[in-house]
Amino acid sequence: MTKILKEIQKILPENKIADATFEAASIVLYTKDPDYFLDNKGTIRKAVHEFKKRIELRPDPSLCIEKEKAEKIIKEIIPKEAGVQNFIFDPPRSQVIIHADKPGLVIGKQGELLREIKAKTMWVPHIKRVPPIRSKLIESIRSVLYEHAEERKKFLAKVGHRIYDGWVKEKKHQWIRISFLGAARQVGRTCFLLQTPESRIIIDCGIDPSQKGPEQYPYLDAPEFNIQEIDAVVVTHSHLDHSGMIPYLFKYGYEGPVYCTLPTRDIMSLLQLDMVKIQRGEGLDPIYTSEEVKKVVLHTIPIEYGAVTDITPDVRLTLYNAGHILGSAMAHFNIGNGLHNLVYTGDIKYGRTNLLEAANTQFPRVETMIMESTYGGRDCVMAKSNADEYLTEVMQRAFNRGGKIIMPVLGSGRAQEVMIIIERIIREGKVPKVPVYIDGMLWDITAIHTAYPEFLNRNIRQQIFHKENNPFLSPIFKKVGSHKERKQIIAEEGAALILATSGMMTGGPSVEYLKGLCENDKNALIFSCYQPPGALGHRIRGGEKQVILENEGKKQTFKINLEVHKVEITGHSDRRELMNFIKRCNPQPRKVLTMHGEQSRCIDLASSIHKQFRLETSAPKNLDVIRLK
Repeated sequence: MTKILKEIQKILPENKIADATFEAASIVLYTKDPDYFLDNKGTIRKAVHEFKKRIELRPDPSLCIEKEKAEKIIKEIIPKEAGVQNFIFDPPRSQVIIHADKPGLVIGKQGELLREIKAKTMWVPHIKRVPPIRSKLIESIRSVLYEHAEERKKFLAKVGHRIYDGWVKEKKHQWIRISFLGAARQVGRTCFLLQTPESRIIIDCGIDPSQKGPEQYPYLDAPEFNIQEIDAVVVTHSHLDHSGMIPYLFKYGYEGPVYCTLPTRDIMSLLQLDMVKIQRGEGLDPIYTSEEVKKVVLHTIPIEYGAVTDITPDVRLTLYNAGHILGSAMAHFNIGNGLHNLVYTGDIKYGRTNLLEAANTQFPRVETMIMESTYGGRDCVMAKSNADEYLTEVMQRAFNRGGKIIMPVLGSGRAQEVMIIIERIIREGKVPKVPVYIDGMLWDITAIHTAYPEFLNRNIRQQIFHKENNPFLSPIFKKVGSHKERKQIIAEEGAALILATSGMMTGGPSVEYLKGLCENDKNALIFSCYQPPGALGHRIRGGEKQVILENEGKKQTFKINLEVHKVEITGHSDRRELMNFIKRCNPQPRKVLTMHGEQSRCIDLASSIHKQFRLETSAPKNLDVIRLK
């Protein structure tokens, strides 16, 4: 692999390639011959077939016409009905990103308009759908990427050299081991270290939002962890218990790639920025700043589901749909060219929801599986989903007496699931039409959902494509934009539903609404997500009738007089679904390691899988190191 660029050029026509470089695991060739760029006569396809790598041909930047002229020509080519909104030019990579309401009209019949754009401008066009809901965060991320286009090009080339320039560590023996640095027999601070003689890969790196102090963070002081040796970071999804510590790695010297899906990149950036804001609001010194979050964005290499990607010389990564939240993924690691295959499920939902398709169960090969156990205990069998009926009943009672309902929700995933259910209940006239207030970062995350409809289930995807049917655009939803508006909602008379972060009531808008509404028995509180032991939500759900909270700089006691309810709307699989997931896995793993659950649930699930499927199982503890090969 050390000479792959030269070897590829050997089989291509002479003097056609001006430059060859890496973009992470992809290989990009630049040509100064416009005819060869427009028609390479199948030579690039032949190279892809021979080397089994992604190879892209682009025009040398010197061939691209001026940006202003190119934009004018593109506007003349694309029909007005396409709704083109803006152009972003990436000169170092000879690319132009075109944002449009209707991408299909930009592409044209069998790609004819794209070919015309290439021929007349010598730019490589990439088409992006304009989200139905504007997201300042998405616009900011795109802006950061293109403002630092030259820097990012150099970074991607550096990653490619690490992958392809051969083994850099001495290799006398082949071995694979994994260290559990968090989430072993607990929920929160998920973090693993995958090691081979050649590679060091961090898999997720999160916090425990229910804890304070050192117990909140993974064991990054473990003897085998050395920030200077880390080759790659893989993030399965955006929730802070899986992604909240990624910027911290960059603060202390990590400069390598972060692999995840596009929605995960966007949502985790928003959650990380919000975490900084909350820590400052609590008078704490944030563990990292927005500058480190920006570094994460610049170092993220997005991966599509099912795309096989080399991430180190001896590890290939493939992401599969996990069904948990938007962009959530199971990570399949092919280690040592088939030596061992590891699947880490992350958080999974093996059942179709209002928002997503069920988790994938088909893999090329699996020897070891690391599996979540959030609801892995014998007592964790949820009733068939009757969330619609239960919510309807609670909403009818509260609204008829003029009360307000607080629903603390996780910013990503469950909030959007709840929005879809509530929109349907109100549209069908099952409850009075009341305003539904969306507070915290929920609006931005909902906008991100509309930006990536390809990650949603078929029904919602089609509704988003047709704006008049888009449930997220319903007029019942009202965005809360300030602390002043929040106070007005609490003070005003009349029924309302409030969706607010944080879902575990460890801080954020949900706690502010609780302070203002908890002592009025006309109101109600509905929990819809996991409440970890110790969290305020767990205590209230358990029956606590008085809580002491910080209020305007002073400690104050609040009485919990409102109705408290729990509805099962979860992105996690229950015990039955987890067992069914193992049963349906093709092929079945030889060994299953359970984690991300309370101790009894991890042990119980491991024991049950062993008894029912005759597989080797284990429920590791934090700081355990397990040799896989």
